[in-house]
Amino acid sequence: MKSSYEDTRQHLLDTGYTVMAVKGFSGVGLSEILKTAGVPKGSFYHYFKSKEQFGEALLEDYFRSYLEQMDVGFSSRDQSAADNLLAYFDAWQKSSGERYDAHRCLVVKLSAEVADLSESMRIILRDGTEHIIQKLQNCIELAGEDGSLPSTLNARATAASLYQLWLGASLLAKLNRSDTPVAEAMLATQEILGKH
Repeated sequence: MKSSYEDTRQHLLDTGYTVMAVKGFSGVGLSEILKTAGVPKGSFYHYFKSKEQFGEALLEDYFRSYLEQMDVGFSSRDQSAADNLLAYFDAWQKSSGERYDAHRCLVVKLSAEVADLSESMRIILRDGTEHIIQKLQNCIELAGEDGSLPSTLNARATAASLYQLWLGASLLAKLNRSDTPVAEAMLATQEILGKH
């Protein structure tokens, strides 16, 4: 029975991600999520008490998956830690063209919207982005240890700056429907890391 519970719950979260990545949190009603998922309304309330609780679970699931993907990418031993870091941003740049109409990054899509709507969702977004920055920092520290980046580089400040740079570039790419902002972010990243 638990497997069925988890499958339906995860199906609702996956459907919510697909719909909210395009329309945002406020732009989507529960009826649209339920219709798209093919799940009755009563079932939704079996898993979630409210749309806000659903949003919280959606963000937690998003960050769990995203951070796992970062771990996989940063654990590659086939190249240096600096190359793993650049590969992360290269993948971000390559996926940016797909994001103009359906931005897949929930941080970019929902942060400004839900920060004023839901304190609990704001905190999940804040903590999730902090975990991303921490993983970037860890990768930069490893790059200092393996000699692929200068050991004198302030890993924390560099990680925070790079993440802020890429979030801003992603938002501008979406606004301009152009990959120029993320291409410029990649050039700036290479310059900051001394990898041009």
